[in-house]
Amino acid sequence: MIASMTGFGEAQTVHKGLTIRSELKTINNRYLKTTLRIPESYSFLESQVESWLKNRIVRGTVILSLKIREESPRSTAQIDIPLLKSYLLQTDRCLFELSQEGMMNNSSIGSIADYLALPGIIREETSENDDEETYKNDLWQKIEENLELSLISLRKTRIEEGAQMEKALRSNLSLLTDEITEIEKLAPGVAENYRARLSERIENIMSENNLPTSPADLVREVALFTDRADISEEIVRFRSHLHQFDLALQEEESCGKKLDFLTQEMFREVNTTGAKANSHEITNHVVLMKTIIEKIREMVQNIE
Repeated sequence: MIASMTGFGEAQTVHKGLTIRSELKTINNRYLKTTLRIPESYSFLESQVESWLKNRIVRGTVILSLKIREESPRSTAQIDIPLLKSYLLQTDRCLFELSQEGMMNNSSIGSIADYLALPGIIREETSENDDEETYKNDLWQKIEENLELSLISLRKTRIEEGAQMEKALRSNLSLLTDEITEIEKLAPGVAENYRARLSERIENIMSENNLPTSPADLVREVALFTDRADISEEIVRFRSHLHQFDLALQEEESCGKKLDFLTQEMFREVNTTGAKANSHEITNHVVLMKTIIEKIREMVQNIE
């Protein structure tokens, strides 16, 4: 069973005032790349979430969006009144001195919004009764439960698409098997056709020049050509790659990288076959096989 790298999953869970919603989107990538979208106030979760993803997804670009809403926030915004007064007094004193020196005509301490934006004026205060470590552990357990549900949803879509891809891959493997069988049938005739053409050509040249022909020279030349054009090893290796590809499709674990490697090896054997065979008929089959392998390569790059 194979899984596509393209998929989408989502989940929403509620725990006594805590609402968690996650969305997982994946697209194909040769390696694992994660993008996290987590509220800034929960940025301390990033390392845990990233580690969680790496332990469950092998390849692909993963985009995780996490939304958390707490009905009763454990921290509240507080205004530091003494610090605000200090800012105001300093500003008022400074403006007064500038006014006395004639550098300013009007005395203004700005709007309250200007001062609320100054460093330290507004701060987050957490209830003293809350234990920070306990809070984070409990929160992570709830988030992890939600993420597992999103992952189940994601895997469902990836497996469904993977099933369609497997069907298409097996269809293309069948076509490659037919083509290599045809090449195997044509291979023995390549040397014989070459011998006949060479013999005819030599006889014509010799007769035109009244020279005797030497059967030994003809046999030697045909033997050398037969050795160079022998594609039996390429055919055996190609069939082995087809078999390994079929076995990889049946594996439970991620097989995308293995299929990618086998696809490259199949292309290599077909390319060598075309170069060595020196046959117009075999070349036609080789061209068709390259087209099929390219289709397989495109699909394999989207398999986890």
